[in-house]
Amino acid sequence: MPEVNRSAPPPVGGWTRFVTARPRLALLAALVITALAVFAGSGVADRMGSGGWQAPDAESTYATEVLAREFPASQPNLLLLVDSGSAGVDDPAVAAEAARLAERLKAEPGISGVGSYWETASPALRSEDGQEAIIAARIGGDEKTAGETLDRLAPAFAGERGPVTVSLGGPVAVQHEMQTIIQEDLLRAELIALPVTLVLLVMVFGSAVAAMLPLAVGIVAILGTNAVLRGLTEFTDVSVFAMNLTTALGLGLAIDYALFIVRRFREELATGADTRAAVGTTLRTAGRTVLFSALTVAVSLSAMLVFPQYFLRSFAYAGIAVVLLAAAAALILLPAALVLLGPRINSLDLRRLLRRRKKAGADPQGATAGGPGAGSAGGADASPGRGWAWLGALVMRRAPVFAIVTTVGLLLLGLPFLGVKFGTADDRQLPASAESRVVQERIRDGFPGSPGGGLEVLAEGQGSRADHADLKTRIEQLPGVLRVEGPVAEGPAAYYSVLPKGEAVGEETQQLVRDLRAVPSASSLDISVTGTAAVLVDSKDAIADRLPWALAIIVVATLLLVFLLTGSVLIPLQAVVLNALSLTAMFGAVVWVFQDGNLSGLLAFTSTGDIETTLPVLMFCVAFGLSMDYGVFLISRIKEEYDRTGDHEHSVTFGLRHTGGLITAAAVILAVVMVAIGTSRVTNTKMLGLGIALAVLMDAMVVRSLLVPAVMKLMGRSTWWAPAPLRAFHRRFGLSEGEAAPAVVPAAVPDPGGRGGPEEDPEPTAETEEISGVSRDIGEPARR
Repeated sequence: MPEVNRSAPPPVGGWTRFVTARPRLALLAALVITALAVFAGSGVADRMGSGGWQAPDAESTYATEVLAREFPASQPNLLLLVDSGSAGVDDPAVAAEAARLAERLKAEPGISGVGSYWETASPALRSEDGQEAIIAARIGGDEKTAGETLDRLAPAFAGERGPVTVSLGGPVAVQHEMQTIIQEDLLRAELIALPVTLVLLVMVFGSAVAAMLPLAVGIVAILGTNAVLRGLTEFTDVSVFAMNLTTALGLGLAIDYALFIVRRFREELATGADTRAAVGTTLRTAGRTVLFSALTVAVSLSAMLVFPQYFLRSFAYAGIAVVLLAAAAALILLPAALVLLGPRINSLDLRRLLRRRKKAGADPQGATAGGPGAGSAGGADASPGRGWAWLGALVMRRAPVFAIVTTVGLLLLGLPFLGVKFGTADDRQLPASAESRVVQERIRDGFPGSPGGGLEVLAEGQGSRADHADLKTRIEQLPGVLRVEGPVAEGPAAYYSVLPKGEAVGEETQQLVRDLRAVPSASSLDISVTGTAAVLVDSKDAIADRLPWALAIIVVATLLLVFLLTGSVLIPLQAVVLNALSLTAMFGAVVWVFQDGNLSGLLAFTSTGDIETTLPVLMFCVAFGLSMDYGVFLISRIKEEYDRTGDHEHSVTFGLRHTGGLITAAAVILAVVMVAIGTSRVTNTKMLGLGIALAVLMDAMVVRSLLVPAVMKLMGRSTWWAPAPLRAFHRRFGLSEGEAAPAVVPAAVPDPGGRGGPEEDPEPTAETEEISGVSRDIGEPARR
């Protein structure tokens, strides 16, 4: 193999001196800052909202705000379901108790627009069997205030009340219960993920000391992000769902970055470098790659800032913060810890116990129970990394076959997404036992019409009685209208309640929203339409309007960053296309499982027949960023070797050999974290966790292992092509992993393929051997 002149160790750079000059002081400062972050971020979940799917500048949002202010009874968000049992809702004792409940509710602070079946005799407020009826009201204030009011009201109104039983439902109850469940599920996910992750890290590193470092980086990133989100809640709305992403990315990316840095540090120690020189080389190589990776992930997540819904923007806030904090911890705190640990990074190798047991079970001639040639974990005959090298060579020998079969297979897995139907989140996101969901289901199944699916038409202006009558007539003539009530007037504003014939958010009702907005009216009246279907229509339009901008941000930034890393024009294009292709299985599974309801019994959720509109956008941005994370790890190592040898095929094999196990281990660990998030009882969180776990595994085990080597083989040396002006630009501004212009002496021994180039690395580092699909011996001292 080519011999690299290492007679003079590379100088320790300014950044290395900065982060390692006083390592104890740096770690002490980190401990103090983390403690402050715990204090600053306490109670952050209580300040978050559980909505955010509505576009704030949409017509439906404007109409909802006006109706809530001028006609509170038209926008009830609290429903008291009164069950009279066999007596019936018209029984005098039941009616008297219901009247008392309504009067008490009117006297509560923060309550407005109280109405009931017993006051209005509206058939929409009485169940078809006559045993249940509704008292409706509106709780004022923001989500936090509404939740506090609900907590105060629940003990006083829910439960047995004389001849009736009262249950609380409505949007406020659904959102409040969803927020509570998410917090409980997040704690459970952390309790599952942390110990499992620690076990996997011990399997990967061997050393318990090394295994603890990624967890420490992840915890710092998570706690710091909680403090950032707590600060943001003072200025803007933040969704409670973002807490899940904070935990997942905080652990996942911190582990990725720490794996990469610790592995390279241990490799440098194994070459004989002293601790500070090893840290310096690590930061110039793996550290640089981590920085690029963090930037690409942050850019992918920042694309969600272009959308108006605070649900999506919240994930951008949380994601960008946790990615940058994870990278900062990995590039500042981790090097300080490595300086203090030095060779002790390999201490407490827990696998030695397993090796001793295997030796104890060996026969007198030394043959293990596995038969001749069976290697022990980390033994000298384990041929670490050789499996990845063999796979890379096989893929490149049959590159067209692997490229075509893999691409077609991924596209087939994504086919179900062609039948996607977009909807809106409702109470069925909650587990079947949740009280607010039980109430909503009883109303949905037992009351006439489509409760909660009605539309409101707001008419503003100095219209005459004839103008309003004419507008009502025009609305009644629309094909999707079942019944129109109103107008109810208050000053210059009036509204109509429109009951659609179709489902609450079905295609027929969505078309009715468009028809209502197109209804001609008197020139003195301005019409606005709101309701569940109207919110969905506006949300879909807002996403469709901003989606091209989001995609442009992701694509342009990715092309630029990967070009700066590689100096190639084709590799950035390849990265964008292959990353997008790696997400097809995730999108196909989302539709096949969560929309169509397959595996709903096993996964314990209720399919609504559609996918919440914002979820695919969120999942694309997160999964694309994580795919780039792994892509940067692989490409940077290939680029480093290509710069050193100039041999394209050897470099691809070398890169796969030295990062295949690393990427696989990181993907498995991140998938464990995402699956823990996916155990949530809230369907959208379950979908997010399981979907991204699938995308991560497909990217690491299929795209990076099979498709990337095949495509790079087919592209040949043209992979690294760039026009002369861009080459000059990259020489001046670009960065890449690797030492600056090492002295290379070509070996005289031809490679096994007879090409005469650099021979295959005979003694690779022990970073890529696998144990049950998880890389073992990452970064153990290289045997050279």
